[in-house]
Amino acid sequence: MKLKREEGGYSVCRLDPGASFPAWASSGFVSATRTEAELSIVCESALVPREGAPGMKEEGGWGMIRVIGPLDFGLVGVISSIAKPLADYRISIFSISTFDTDYFLVKEEKIALALDVLRRFGFEVQ
Repeated sequence: MKLKREEGGYSVCRLDPGASFPAWASSGFVSATRTEAELSIVCESALVPREGAPGMKEEGGWGMIRVIGPLDFGLVGVISSIAKPLADYRISIFSISTFDTDYFLVKEEKIALALDVLRRFGFEVQ
């Protein structure tokens, strides 16, 4: 399986569940999930307003690894094949799946180690 380290830094933001979708999360990589409890936005850190938004929490300092896709919906174990070796090295991830592929956020201070671990487990990293 081929992986690519995406450029830039990323943030995970939590807004109140009834919050409007923020205009600042409108370019580059953006993933949004609304539940009864929250509106979560993942985007490039540079897009997040420094003054925040009412009720917003931000966790920055993430780097991104993308599985080069598209991936077939019938594939089994893609996320676990990446998550397990990283967990064995105590590297936490935040995973996001889209129609075509999977993305993994890893804290910047651990991303070089994560990529090294994944190479050792047979992943091709671009």
